[in-house]
Amino acid sequence: MNLYEAIKNKQEKISVIGLGYVGLPLAISFAKVADVVGFDISKEKVSKYLNGIDVTKEVGDEAVKETKAMLTWEEKHLKSCKFHIVAVPTPINTDKTPNLNPVISASQIVGRNLTKGSIVVYESTVYPGVTEEICVPILERESGLKCGVDFKVGYSPERINPGDKVHRLENIVKVVSGMDEESLEIIAKVYELVVQAGVYKAESIKVAEAAKVIENSQRDINIAFMNELSIIFNKLGIDTKSVLEAAGTKWNFLKFTPGLVGGHCIGVDPYYLTYKAEQIGYHSQIILAGRKINDDMGKYVAENVVKNMIKADKPIKGSTVVIFGVTFKENCPDVRNTKVVDIVKELKEYGINVKIVDPIADETDLWNTYGIKLCDPENIKDVDAVIFAVPHEEFKNIKLDDIKKLYNKKWNGHFYEKDEVAASLESENENGKYVLIDVKGMFNRKEAENNGFLYWRL
Repeated sequence: MNLYEAIKNKQEKISVIGLGYVGLPLAISFAKVADVVGFDISKEKVSKYLNGIDVTKEVGDEAVKETKAMLTWEEKHLKSCKFHIVAVPTPINTDKTPNLNPVISASQIVGRNLTKGSIVVYESTVYPGVTEEICVPILERESGLKCGVDFKVGYSPERINPGDKVHRLENIVKVVSGMDEESLEIIAKVYELVVQAGVYKAESIKVAEAAKVIENSQRDINIAFMNELSIIFNKLGIDTKSVLEAAGTKWNFLKFTPGLVGGHCIGVDPYYLTYKAEQIGYHSQIILAGRKINDDMGKYVAENVVKNMIKADKPIKGSTVVIFGVTFKENCPDVRNTKVVDIVKELKEYGINVKIVDPIADETDLWNTYGIKLCDPENIKDVDAVIFAVPHEEFKNIKLDDIKKLYNKKWNGHFYEKDEVAASLESENENGKYVLIDVKGMFNRKEAENNGFLYWRL
């Protein structure tokens, strides 16, 4: 009986190392058809899962409560598993070079608990060569076993889109690879247990690693092009969204939009590829140019906030700006590498007080990573400008009249009594004194401008 049959018959276990946005859905899904051990080094995170709280909001509290997976922070339980899936993050350092520490640490943990006849599959995004050249030697050293003889390895890049309730693990084609035909077949069959869309067998581990890293690099470059267009069209006084809607009527026009590109994938993966390219003597031109544009968009947005505040005769130093949304993307609590933080930093450089409202952001991560605290929306008032940075579903019901109530009642240097406010605001509305920065174009431009807003978007 091979390993696939043993897993299917629940005679051998699967382990998932790293219970984040990728690992948790994997563990939950596999636990429906196999015996699973889900491991994470964070005792705090695992404790929340054990109490039925899904901190990732990827599968929901109910699924976490009901799962048959054994969730633990004790690595000794990995010894009972034969099919190990490593799903830890692969961030970048401050100098934009790959930070392989999480995948190295995970390899050491797996290696210490590796037994003969096991297969180790990496899902973490890496540059071509990491699995075989960096991870395998660690597994061998820690276990005392020989790769290809005592255990085998494979690579299957994650394609989960955090916050996306449509494209899930089960209905996205899964790329799989193995170090030889036998391992490839077993890995493919194990993933087919949960991936209804089927698997694609890559011809080698390096091909699978490369495929993953270019998926996000391609998206990054396309968004960078949109961001550059946005900068150009803003200078020309043309609405970018209107241009893209017109161009989008052509059948082969790619429908990307400008925006802040952060997170642990698109904002990171291109640097893994360019790092490897540098090692072999090639300096990237297109990939790094796109990254430069996207990395600077937070600062660009902040500069336009200030310009529009000046246009509206708002004070800059000591003023208050509220930002709606701080996560790296909509409908996802993940704040890793969020570019909204770049807007915050830049505005603070101008002496602006910044308040942030986000109903779904992970408050603990936000504080630990950036030292930022969220504000209760009920306490937001007397602001000089409003920024909608992330289009969460929770924000879709906010009306322009609701936004008006947030602004400062200080007009032309004077505070007005309640009975004077209405007449004063009416005249000021005509001059567009409500500064509204709508990064992703949630609101209708004409409607906003007709309601007295000084409106700007990418």
